[in-house]
Amino acid sequence: MISNENIDWLFYENNAINKGYTAVCGVDEAGRGPLAGPVYAAAVILPEGKIIEGVNDSKKLSEKKREALFDVIKTEALSYSIASASAKEIDELNILNATYLAMKRAVEGLDVAADYALIDGNRMPPLSIEGETVIKGDAKSASIAAASILAKVSRDRYMLELAERYPQYQFEKHKGYGTKLHYEMLDKFGPSDIHRQTFLRTWYEKKK
Repeated sequence: MISNENIDWLFYENNAINKGYTAVCGVDEAGRGPLAGPVYAAAVILPEGKIIEGVNDSKKLSEKKREALFDVIKTEALSYSIASASAKEIDELNILNATYLAMKRAVEGLDVAADYALIDGNRMPPLSIEGETVIKGDAKSASIAAASILAKVSRDRYMLELAERYPQYQFEKHKGYGTKLHYEMLDKFGPSDIHRQTFLRTWYEKKK
């Protein structure tokens, strides 16, 4: 962990364990804001008492550091799962419910069944297990921070794959976010089937 004496990185995990839970997973998402591509979520169960050195909120780490930690987390976690919800599902369900779906898929995809979930944010997805929300949890909880890295790296890698399939949008440069370049490419080529149509309403209005 990046050192911070004011943070007990295992407070939430240990609190749940002290209540009798035995498999506590941290859950976080990546990609709620972009105009294109899926939203990703990851769930991570760390061995009891485990803190992986260097792990922190994915937004506070460089891309190189996230990439390096990705395999370390997968190796040292007791269990992990990475899932997503597609752009089509985002359009059908809305981004909040699609994020919930990705989180549910991640938790249910764990090969060690979790019995308690620590969710980054202030809204609890509908899960089949008990849990709690932790505001800014990716900067407070070891397992949520680990999940944030898995979700972020997985989505970024997938967007690089999409960049090869849809080179005109230059996803490798903006990962689908609404940058000036991305909007310029939309103006030039129009949206693709992996764009979130509900996120383009303002753009469509301007095109009229």
